[in-house]
Amino acid sequence: MSRKAVIERITKETQIKLSLNIDGSGEARVCTSVPFLDHMLNLFARHGLFDLEVEAKGDIDIDFHHTVEDIGIVLGEALKQALGDKQGIRRYGQATVPMDETLASVAVDLSGRPYLVYNVRLPKVKIGEFDVELAREFFQALTNNLAANLHINVMYGDNVHHILEACFKALARALDQATQQDPRIAGVMSTKGKL
Repeated sequence: MSRKAVIERITKETQIKLSLNIDGSGEARVCTSVPFLDHMLNLFARHGLFDLEVEAKGDIDIDFHHTVEDIGIVLGEALKQALGDKQGIRRYGQATVPMDETLASVAVDLSGRPYLVYNVRLPKVKIGEFDVELAREFFQALTNNLAANLHINVMYGDNVHHILEACFKALARALDQATQQDPRIAGVMSTKGKL
């Protein structure tokens, strides 16, 4: 079974094309016009072993908000589409990732019920031109469109770049774990028989 998806989203604010292969090798080609997000998506692909291509244009002359949020929407849609009926997947994943002085933990449940817990304290600053509060917008959009329960917790950290990088790496590793197929699982990992 091929677990791939190609999603296009065109609005008055953004034009996005994203292709995803869940069973990839970590190859990425990302061009969003948001350099810090490009960096995060490249490491997301590498650490999740997902093949990911993203081309995005947006109204970045205003700010990065629409582009960042819409990429979260499209990535969530692509993951959901690529997983199909979720037959045989582990459903749950968890990863704790250090990044120098930072420690971040992500737990995910591909339950079909979107809910984000985001315990990440960040000052209102920018990394380059990237407003760090947009990370939460990205994760919320991803959560809603993947229909997943996502918990992101940063236990400690000082460097804002390290904090967000640890979050993206932990997310990638948790999703890699949750999307893995297990031959012992008949149907879906739920007593309801549906996710």
